[in-house]
Amino acid sequence: MKSDIVKKGIARAGHRSLFKAMGFVEEEFDRPLIGVVSAKSEIVPGHIHLDTIAKYVCDGVRLAGAVPVQFPVIGVCDGIAMGHEGMRYSLVTRELIADSIECMARAHAFDALVFVPNCDKIVPGMLMAAARINIPAVFVSGGPMLPGKRNGKPLTLTTMFEAVGAVGAGKMDEAELSELEDAACPTCGSCAGMFTANSMNCVTEGLGMALPGNGTIPAVMAERLRLAKKTGFLIVDMLKKDIRPLSIMTEKAFLNALTLDMALGCSTNTALHLPAVAHEAGIKLDMELLNRVSEKTPNLCKLAPAGPDAVIDLHEAGGIPAVYAELAKQNLIDLSLPTVYGTLKDAVSGAVNKNPSVIKPIENPYSKTGGLAALKGNIAPDGSVVKRSAVAPSMLKHEGPARVFDSEDDAFDAIMGGKIKPGDVIVIRYEGPKGGPGMKEMLGPTAALAGMGLDDTVALITDGRFSGASRGASIGHVSPEAAEGGLIGLVQDGDIISIDIENYAINVTLDDDEIAKRRASWKPLPPKVTSGYLARYSKQVTSAAAGAIFKD
Repeated sequence: MKSDIVKKGIARAGHRSLFKAMGFVEEEFDRPLIGVVSAKSEIVPGHIHLDTIAKYVCDGVRLAGAVPVQFPVIGVCDGIAMGHEGMRYSLVTRELIADSIECMARAHAFDALVFVPNCDKIVPGMLMAAARINIPAVFVSGGPMLPGKRNGKPLTLTTMFEAVGAVGAGKMDEAELSELEDAACPTCGSCAGMFTANSMNCVTEGLGMALPGNGTIPAVMAERLRLAKKTGFLIVDMLKKDIRPLSIMTEKAFLNALTLDMALGCSTNTALHLPAVAHEAGIKLDMELLNRVSEKTPNLCKLAPAGPDAVIDLHEAGGIPAVYAELAKQNLIDLSLPTVYGTLKDAVSGAVNKNPSVIKPIENPYSKTGGLAALKGNIAPDGSVVKRSAVAPSMLKHEGPARVFDSEDDAFDAIMGGKIKPGDVIVIRYEGPKGGPGMKEMLGPTAALAGMGLDDTVALITDGRFSGASRGASIGHVSPEAAEGGLIGLVQDGDIISIDIENYAINVTLDDDEIAKRRASWKPLPPKVTSGYLARYSKQVTSAAAGAIFKD
């Protein structure tokens, strides 16, 4: 066992004394050490219960004859960090999480790892670590929150942010807003729609790195606890069989995961995280691949924010196995690929689509193309990303004058101040990985537009990114970003921007001479942050088109 290096032999007597200080007994030194990496904290609703999930994992590990050892990682709540300086510190934690797990796993010679994440950056950070360390590893998330209800209608976090816009437009009063606050997030768990956290947990299941149900079993169900205990059993079996992440996270597995992504209509943030995880596995994913997969993958689900359904509805309809069963009808996925528990065929065997209104039959999809699209053009030669399934049909093709802002705050103030008109194209720049720094999610502006009823007449483009809870013609990850000299930094108020999502195109109507003239006089904005981790991050990070990974 790998852990024998810290447990066995005369030279390790001092080491054993330290273990004994923690209550270890002699019998445990002959058993595998399983690291249980928990992102438990008291500041993230998706993580506040992870100590319970981790406990059940540990119970399973012990029952299977190994020794579980818990250790923590950090995690930012994107919802609480949204709309202020804190959002700069969200994406940047992905690399910190991967690095810290690598340090802990290598330093303490764990034989295997169980990852217990739930939200946003924590899942991809852990997947990156799993690929990098490449010892037997498996995931079990904390599960999704139940949706709220008011007057018989489902509520999610999107409801709250859009309600702010409704108040600003005079469509809702503050008393009603307060009532929504009390009802929108009724349980622990990752926010109830197909936002980034649930997208990544479903994609992790699709990659084959977690048991079926990982992405969809609600946080508050006993079924989630049983899944955690089964995961504890599973990791000990995986260790015996030496099943490692890089034998599962192959190029074909990432194609499966992208296919699932398109069918579900996942968050645009998956276009950042999947390339970053693949990079750690020695695999390159690019924008062209995203569109090739999207072209042949029907969109089968419209979960919030694209539609009214929540993740619990997907679970009750059959979950990810039922979605894969639909995709398998047209041979769009490879069921022979290995997983932590067998093959995908094992998961799909017996799967039934129990609710065709939640998971559309593949013969009658919402659309013949997938939920995400990568757009290119002179303003985004390296690419940009939009959640196509959450765009109103009238906005799939749009042309309008630019309204340019050098920060999210300025754009939000203009929206709430009634300064944005139907037909406008809001441009928010200097919010990319380098220029932000940290590539803030911008749910505030998109939700305000939706709350004001402008999401079907106004487009928004940015070198930053959007929350998985955003909807509308919200085009993020514009690359190169303004801080790197991208054309988005040269756009001026009134320039006409043309968006054609169906043909994957986005352009600003400027001729080469005008672009050259503007570039000659262009100067980037001074760095917004000059010290601390964000300053270091801005010097190390690459383009959003590359997954915002660190430079080699």
